[in-house]
Amino acid sequence: MNTKEILRTRLAVVNFLIAVLISTSTEAQSTKQSYLLALSKGDHTLAIVNSATLKVIARIPVGPDPHEVIASSDGKTAYVTNTGGGRSFEINVIDLVAQKALPNIDTRPLIGPHGITFVGGKVWFSAEGSKAVGRFDPVTNKLDWSMGTGQERTHMIYVTNDEKKIFTTNVNAGTVSILYDTLFPPPPFPNAQPRKDWAQAVVQVSKGSEGFDVTPDGKQLWTVAADDGVISIVDLTSKKRIHVIDAKALGANRLKFTPDGKLALISTLRTGDFIVYDVTSLKEVKRLNLGKGGAGIEVDPDGSRAFVGCTPENYVAIIDLKKLEVIGHVDVGLGPDGLAWAIR
Repeated sequence: MNTKEILRTRLAVVNFLIAVLISTSTEAQSTKQSYLLALSKGDHTLAIVNSATLKVIARIPVGPDPHEVIASSDGKTAYVTNTGGGRSFEINVIDLVAQKALPNIDTRPLIGPHGITFVGGKVWFSAEGSKAVGRFDPVTNKLDWSMGTGQERTHMIYVTNDEKKIFTTNVNAGTVSILYDTLFPPPPFPNAQPRKDWAQAVVQVSKGSEGFDVTPDGKQLWTVAADDGVISIVDLTSKKRIHVIDAKALGANRLKFTPDGKLALISTLRTGDFIVYDVTSLKEVKRLNLGKGGAGIEVDPDGSRAFVGCTPENYVAIIDLKKLEVIGHVDVGLGPDGLAWAIR
């Protein structure tokens, strides 16, 4: 075999290996599966729904007062808060692969866990009864950080990916807490150093503001109030409320942005309205009725569908976000509420 033939053979081998790697990578991406997690307050279960077939593939028992659910980044574990009117101290842990319950997390001294998210490999949650937020490390199996808000009924929670900012709504106080990692100036002592700690800015919004979301660009927080039905828009740079919109969303429960940030979706428990707002124009686009009431909202990662836990109707409504119409329902048990995605 001459030199040219050897080079051609080697090049062919290299091209073959590259093709195999690309094929393997594409197959791995295409086999990624998403599951909708849905809590049933009435049955005290967590339903795992195949997002492609919309079939419930498992129902796993959870605690006596399940409110919100989140999955770990790898989609293998779910965490469920039990609020108990601000008196409980239980977060359920679910193995989503084996489809079985694991030992609970005892959140004491923080009580009344409600809002929950998973960022940086850790579980972050609000604690209504303690007017605080906390963080649980699954590796060490310990609560490793907490901070008080001093606000009544600290409810939902959002943590930025860099873990340097935390946003919460405080329902009864009618405020938004912005907790942020900062440096405090050194005290007036020789060789004193600046102190790194957390600070809080409190923004007044409408009383009853509960559901909220942060725009995908991280510039604004929108929250909607059950009491007067208004949307409050908070600028996260100035930490001030910059817009108030009379959305007439009485009984508002949750607010969620579509992945492209173009639409804000609002559910109401009092009227059953599902309200769609254009984020740029600040105008209502559509108002659908889902029945007697709607609660938790999740949106497909591709932005094609929204899922709403219709608690009084005992189903999860499916909404086509292109046509803005209801296209189906999923039976996940009595009193569906909190929803989340598990992707693995």
